[in-house]
Amino acid sequence: MHAASIMSPIAALALAPLLVGIVNRVKAWFAGRRGRPLLQLYYDIAKLLRKGTVYSDTSSWVVRAGPVIGLAASLCALALVPSGGVPALVSFAWDIVFVAYLLGIARFFTVAAALDTGSAFEGMGASREVQLSALAEPALILLLAAVSKSVGHNGDLSSVIGGIGPAAWLRHAPTLGLAVAGMLVVFLAENSRVPFDDPNTHLELTMIHEVMILDHGGPDLAFILYGASLKMWILASILVGIAVPIRTGNPWLDGGATVLAVFAVGLITGIVESSMARFRLARLPMLLLAATVLAVLAFVLHGA
Repeated sequence: MHAASIMSPIAALALAPLLVGIVNRVKAWFAGRRGRPLLQLYYDIAKLLRKGTVYSDTSSWVVRAGPVIGLAASLCALALVPSGGVPALVSFAWDIVFVAYLLGIARFFTVAAALDTGSAFEGMGASREVQLSALAEPALILLLAAVSKSVGHNGDLSSVIGGIGPAAWLRHAPTLGLAVAGMLVVFLAENSRVPFDDPNTHLELTMIHEVMILDHGGPDLAFILYGASLKMWILASILVGIAVPIRTGNPWLDGGATVLAVFAVGLITGIVESSMARFRLARLPMLLLAATVLAVLAFVLHGA
């Protein structure tokens, strides 16, 4: 195992909250505001870890376990995701599916914890989250499977991402291009970003992810916020690995270039959120179905 494979998840653990800060600063710049500090999420997490937690009388162990299991699932998924040409810390055949399941587990326990609070408001957000996840998860698996098929590997995420280079883009540009477009849609949906959700809103009719964590506080909320930043880093790393195949042969240069490219994804996310509004709830499934269609087209184009 190369030392860079160990440093990649360590870098992600340290820099994931910074990715969220980049998105927020870009949005503030577009709005003509100074905005929050770039390291605001670090400050928030540190402050929340020093606070206590209050639980509802109607809740059970589920609301306590949800944030912990969600963060643990994100950490496990991080170990399976390569950083560009740098292999992941752990890899095995068809770990692509396992990564999707780990992200699904994190979402399931977040939803379960929201329902366990006994709040109808959080139940509304949980139902919307489940509706979107039922469409986003199949699209994610199909897109990764299409990329795996195009590069000729057996679903080993490190081999799939590592096998994408300029030569692969020349041979399979339509397939990989459709996969990148679909992954961008899934990235925005899985991270509750515009046009699917607005993380800055507190309006009842528009909240999805934020409403599910209203009753969480202290270390529980810190785990949720940190787990969400790790999830954004994981999906951004996969997107970058497909779209920007930087393969210099030097794992340290490849890893560093991937980190910069992930930050560029944060920049693009901030631009997207600043240039468009959140879609109506009825239109969101159509956008995710479009990502699934892109995955199917990628399969068809590769087989043609």
